[in-house]
Amino acid sequence: MDASEIGFLIRQERKKQKLTQEQLAALAGVGVRFIREVEHGKLTCQLALVLQVMQTLGLKLGIKTPDDRLQERSP
Repeated sequence: MDASEIGFLIRQERKKQKLTQEQLAALAGVGVRFIREVEHGKLTCQLALVLQVMQTLGLKLGIKTPDDRLQERSP
């Protein structure tokens, strides 16, 4: 997963919840410009703020180790 995929998921969930970028920014405590940059996959966005936006939308980020992926492939 890369920054543009995360941005796409955030934008998709924001629209699903019928929120404008301005409303999401206010709820998450960030600026509208930050929301725009995240949704467009800007690489230099602060991770803590991205996670804050995701939490506001009820999204969770999961991390899988290489071992986890190997276990998923095993029968």
